[in-house]
Amino acid sequence: MIEKRDFYINGRWVAPAVPRDCPVIDPSTEEVCAVISLGDRADTDAAVAAAKAAFPGWAATPPADRRAAVVRILEQYELRKEELARAISLEMGSPLDHARTEQAPCLPWHLKNFLTAFDHIEWVRPLGPHAPNDRIAMEPIGVVGLITPWNWPMNQIALKAIPAILAGCTCVLKPSEESPLNAIIFAEFCHDAGLPPGVFNLVNGDGAGVGSQLSTHPDVEMISFTGSTRAGRAISKAAADTLKRVTLELGGKGANVIFADADDRAVERGVRHMMDNTGQSCNAPSRMLVERPIYDRAVEIAAQVASAIKVGSAHDEGKHIGPVVNKRQWDQIQGYIRCGIDEGARLVAGGPGLPEGFNRGYFVKPTIFADVVPGMTIEKEEIFGPVLCMIPFEGEDEAVRIANDTPYGLTNYVQSQDGARRNRMALRLKSGMVQMNGKSRAAGSPFGGVKASGRAREGGVFGLEEFLEAKAISGWDSSVDIAAE
Repeated sequence: MIEKRDFYINGRWVAPAVPRDCPVIDPSTEEVCAVISLGDRADTDAAVAAAKAAFPGWAATPPADRRAAVVRILEQYELRKEELARAISLEMGSPLDHARTEQAPCLPWHLKNFLTAFDHIEWVRPLGPHAPNDRIAMEPIGVVGLITPWNWPMNQIALKAIPAILAGCTCVLKPSEESPLNAIIFAEFCHDAGLPPGVFNLVNGDGAGVGSQLSTHPDVEMISFTGSTRAGRAISKAAADTLKRVTLELGGKGANVIFADADDRAVERGVRHMMDNTGQSCNAPSRMLVERPIYDRAVEIAAQVASAIKVGSAHDEGKHIGPVVNKRQWDQIQGYIRCGIDEGARLVAGGPGLPEGFNRGYFVKPTIFADVVPGMTIEKEEIFGPVLCMIPFEGEDEAVRIANDTPYGLTNYVQSQDGARRNRMALRLKSGMVQMNGKSRAAGSPFGGVKASGRAREGGVFGLEEFLEAKAISGWDSSVDIAAE
């Protein structure tokens, strides 16, 4: 069993102020696979103090040197990427192949994209030709608290820690206590990359403890949080008294609108996207809206695709989905499946209980509900598991009405060969992102939503600027080269 009780504070691994063991459960076996410690206020205060002390020096470090440090983090990843993938697989249930090809590689993907964006930032930029002696200086906000989830753990660490470090901020990371091992490895990357003490700190803990302490800490200038909408609301309220910046990336209930002229693979593509990561993605296309003329055939295809998806241990090689993260999540998903049946949705694949051949582990059958009526519980609430709702619609206006009738607004999807219709839909759908015809968003595109999905914008230049503040300056002497001062 893995024992990782220490925290990374001020450039070294230190024991918790008060021992408080927390087991990490392997969701494939329901057995304890690791033990960490949950932090106390003294640990949080020590980490914030280290970050505060390190901030002036790191903020004043030339951008090229900060960039070089991040490149060294990438080098550490390349040396240990298999170890990172196996840690993610073990702690949150991503099958090995999935952890190797999709989970762990989130770090180099985002890191390289941030470096590209970083190279184009003007740290002191002209306001405009109308004001030749005005400048806008982009400056790091200060000490930032980073609170990350378990479902795409390295993805969210990369989207927060890397731009914070590049921007000149110092940070304290509190990863999910469900998936802390990958974060500990990332801290080792930072240490071995030679980041100065205090620039990056890690304290394990839960939301009520370290999470709340960071959110209310007077020396933390910003909280960047990814997680549930409920927790996002609590963090916003907790942070209000100290007037810190809060950026939230929260839940979703994405609509995948499939028109009758969609390509032949649209339904299959939507089902597989929904089931990826065992449905544990905030941007999952969990509501499939299908135009009436092709609805019956779409239901048949969706049921066939879901029934053919294999479920297996995260420790096994192969293209299958793994368990959900824990017993609480499994119970919640089972409750939604039973609710769907009770409210009259038509179950066409999957259903309640463990898949055949399993008597332990938090495994869920890939489940499809057809004839879901807007307003049903499974249509309104985020299930966060491999459960897809299918809803027929008659035309573009009805599709927009159903898609937008949700408190969430993260990602919506459109499938149609009619370019004009795709463009209209993209502009009418109320979400931070719209993906069409299976085309992924390009490198540097911002990830984030509206409404109850939060309003963070992570990735590329948008993600970097979340950690910067604009200072307006007048009377600038443009004849002086500040680099030479």
